[in-house]
Amino acid sequence: MAQNVNFDLNYPLVEAGIESPADEEGVHDSFSLLIAEQSQDGGLSDAFELQQLQIQLDEEDRDNVAYMSSPGHEFRDRRQMRRDQEWQDNEGQADPLMGERWSSATMKVLSSMPSRTIGRSRGAIISQYYNRTMQLRRRRQSTPAIRDFSRSARPSIRGYGIEVDSTDAEVSKRDRLVNNLQNLSVSDRVRMLRGMPLSVAEKSELRSLALQKEKQTSGSQIPCCSQLKYYIIIGARQSWYSWLNFLHSLQLWQVALKRVSGRFGTGVLSYFLFLKTLLFFNFFLFLVTGAFMVLPQAVHPPVLPAGRSSFSGLELLTGAGYFSDTVMYYGYYCNYTLRKSCRDDGGVQNASFSNQTRLDCVSKHLSYNMPLAYFFTIGVAFFITCIILVYSMSKSFGQSFRIDKSHSILAMKVLCSWDFKVIKKTSVKLMSENISTQLKELLAEVDPKHVKNTACQKLWRLMVHGLAWTICIASTTACVLAIYYFSDYMHENLQQTSRSADKNPLLNEASLLALPVVVSLINLLLPGLFNLAAWMEDYESPSVRTYVAICRNLMLKVSVLGLLCYHWLGRVAANPKSIGLTCWESFVGQELYRFLLMDFIFTLLDTLFGEFLWRLFSEKVLKRRRKPVFDIARNVLDLIYGQTLAWLGVLFTPLLPIVQILKLLLLFYIKKSSVMMNCQAPRKPYRVSQMTTVFITLLCFPSFLGASVCVTITMWSITPSSSCGPFRELKTMFQAGKRWVEELEKDNPNLSVLARAHSYLVENPFFLFVGAGIFLIVIYFHSQVVDGQRKIISLLQEQIENEGEDKKFLITRLQSIHEQKRTPARRLRSQDSGC
Repeated sequence: MAQNVNFDLNYPLVEAGIESPADEEGVHDSFSLLIAEQSQDGGLSDAFELQQLQIQLDEEDRDNVAYMSSPGHEFRDRRQMRRDQEWQDNEGQADPLMGERWSSATMKVLSSMPSRTIGRSRGAIISQYYNRTMQLRRRRQSTPAIRDFSRSARPSIRGYGIEVDSTDAEVSKRDRLVNNLQNLSVSDRVRMLRGMPLSVAEKSELRSLALQKEKQTSGSQIPCCSQLKYYIIIGARQSWYSWLNFLHSLQLWQVALKRVSGRFGTGVLSYFLFLKTLLFFNFFLFLVTGAFMVLPQAVHPPVLPAGRSSFSGLELLTGAGYFSDTVMYYGYYCNYTLRKSCRDDGGVQNASFSNQTRLDCVSKHLSYNMPLAYFFTIGVAFFITCIILVYSMSKSFGQSFRIDKSHSILAMKVLCSWDFKVIKKTSVKLMSENISTQLKELLAEVDPKHVKNTACQKLWRLMVHGLAWTICIASTTACVLAIYYFSDYMHENLQQTSRSADKNPLLNEASLLALPVVVSLINLLLPGLFNLAAWMEDYESPSVRTYVAICRNLMLKVSVLGLLCYHWLGRVAANPKSIGLTCWESFVGQELYRFLLMDFIFTLLDTLFGEFLWRLFSEKVLKRRRKPVFDIARNVLDLIYGQTLAWLGVLFTPLLPIVQILKLLLLFYIKKSSVMMNCQAPRKPYRVSQMTTVFITLLCFPSFLGASVCVTITMWSITPSSSCGPFRELKTMFQAGKRWVEELEKDNPNLSVLARAHSYLVENPFFLFVGAGIFLIVIYFHSQVVDGQRKIISLLQEQIENEGEDKKFLITRLQSIHEQKRTPARRLRSQDSGC
């Protein structure tokens, strides 16, 4: 009667399809009560009961005449004992509980456990849930929903694990269960069917039978008006779901992103998702600047100076020439208040200047202060962008640093990831590729290969890492110094050109492309050296290699951008007359446009030569089928570099966000086509659960923070041009808001509170530091909350494991108590037999 019991869930002989009970708390409580009863008063009464059960079972074995009369029963007993002993020796090593021969009483307790009864008797389950539906119908008058029931009031199905109903009884109980399900509400019926430990096919069959009976009985009972009402409700609900599906299908690049994810995994997908995020940021920035700056100025254009240059085509590359006198640049915007009434006054389009206003143009209706709108639009746009970035970063932190053990995610992917509503062949193939790639990534994370290196190998790898970092830092420093001296040379060249008498406008405009070309060429070639250094280091983990490449490319981009900001604000803005500039803001805006355009052109060259031509060379010349792997680090840092240029240039070029939007749109389709044709998936699949968080963090702190600091310095401390722009004749751009507040206080003394609030909150830079500190505190507390949740989840998982060990220990103790009480009975029987 004794059998081996295995409590290991990974053991291959564990019965499949066993589900947990609907009420686990009741199961645990009953188990605790059972153990408590066994331990009361030394377990005397229970031990006596177990002893009587064992005596009865032994007597039944002795009374088996056929067994005793069998001539080979002793041989069979010895052979069975040897077989059991071999089984115990082989399996007892994996589980300490396997080495025990459990008694019949212990086996009875184990067989009545919920995990061993659920799913064995289908008729018992149907009978039990028939009782539950009956109770639910009886209590329906006072209780609105099944979730309001107390756990003790819910019936258990543990007692039905051993019973097996006949076929007729099962059919009758099934019919009664269907009748009861029919009389329940839709929500309670769904909850009841979900809680049944039956297969999906059996649940669907019960649901269909209940719906059929409901239709048969409801056709004659429901009046026509009610039926019409139900049809209208059903039609409205189906229309709403169809509308939601239509909106879901309108998501940008949904199918393309699924294809990329299915073939290349989450690493390459993170690049395109990040590009999509940048597209939304620029779209928001374009809407704000276009609505409050570009559109009002385009409706009320200023009087342009004579001798305006014509369009030659070179402006598309340089951004100068014909584009200089358009709404694209800072210098085009006026420094007076736009008034609607002046358009009807003698053909004058714009009047009401900043300090002196004509009386016939005074109108307190439909006036628009252009300097004030320019100042506050830039400030509010940066402030809202900062809030969105902080929110996105905190949300990404919460999603990426959760407790996601690969074992649990793997089980969810295997069992719950398929969508059975997908019926198209292309969609089925796409989904299968996506799930297959995700499973490969999860399996690679579940079973990582750790290579143990000796001390000499560790020392050698440390030397190689040090050499690689030395090469990367030295090359970055050399390139930054080269850009510094070349920018100084170009600045001196501009000074000489402004003094010389012979001027060639086209040649001068073309020479302005030299610095953007050099910087873009360095940004194209130097990451190749970084990849060579990474090849020397030979990282085992692809994710570590990606993060190291991100750090090295970030070092290059930050150094280059910092040097360029010094060049524009420290050289050009400090002394614009030395290079013959009347509007240095427009010149800086043109420089940023050239840098953004050259970055896009060199990205296309990298896609052509680095991916397409290399694939052809590898296939045709080298006769290899290997394709290049998509460089995530370099491409992502190129996106951050371009977005930083867009944020720096929005003050000087209000239409630069639309240029960035066009660039990102073209870049998505070009990169997607190149990846699908010219690149291959990583040979070592890996899951990048935190890479999106790293991208958003880099976009926030080095990129947006640096751009905000440069724009703030420009508006607070640098003197604007005196002959162009909305802030002409002002010491700083910041004085536009201060002058407006003074005028409000002069017109209405009751608004002096607003002036004091402006002086304390806007004029004082302490407010900026306080705001930045609040954002950092919010991010810190959010990360601490997420970390606390992770620790709590870890403790709960450890507690679950400890509870399993406690159950094993208690069952072992139960068996030992039974063995202790059974030993005297054996001695008495042996003495009786001896007598």
